[in-house]
Amino acid sequence: MQYDKFKMPCADQILPGRKEPMEISGVHFVNDNPMKPPFPEGMQKAMFGMGCFWGAERMFWEIDGVYVTAVGYADGCTENPNYQEVCSGRTGHAEVVLVVFDPGKVSYEHLLKRFWEEHDPTQGMRQGNDLGTQYRSCIFCFDEAQLEQAKRSKEKFQQALEDKGFGEITTEITMAPEFYYAEEDHQQYLAKNPEGYCGLAGTGACLIR
Repeated sequence: MQYDKFKMPCADQILPGRKEPMEISGVHFVNDNPMKPPFPEGMQKAMFGMGCFWGAERMFWEIDGVYVTAVGYADGCTENPNYQEVCSGRTGHAEVVLVVFDPGKVSYEHLLKRFWEEHDPTQGMRQGNDLGTQYRSCIFCFDEAQLEQAKRSKEKFQQALEDKGFGEITTEITMAPEFYYAEEDHQQYLAKNPEGYCGLAGTGACLIR
């Protein structure tokens, strides 16, 4: 049976997954900080999906004030999915980056600015040549303040996109669902494979704060 990777799977198409979480080292390859909680007091979390998570994660870990990043899967139905299952289109998950940051050094507003400007949020279930539901654009928020900021930034960036001839933003903005860590080889992939694939490509539009 063929599945349409541009549509979210129906209930009878969802893969069952497993009870056991992905086993990873839990240590960030670039900065040696822990990728799993508990995180240091005062840190805040953010979560973004903007296509292939390899390039997106590198973009965020390079920002001053970001304590640690991790890639994983969110907003689907399969429990503890693996990469192959997510790529099949039968889990409903998006590839996402978990960002733990120090709000005293970098604002959530700045993270949103980088998110909007570094990819094309008008493409629906794809990002460039990466095709499928797992590449959809999304912002998952950890409190009401983040949710309101994300929605306001979307409105501002929509105008910036229209000024450049782009269409409607398709980015999903909701409260954060459960996050499942991806396999160890996907964590900080572009630090381990400097010549590896990065699909990030912005629109040239700027978010004016």
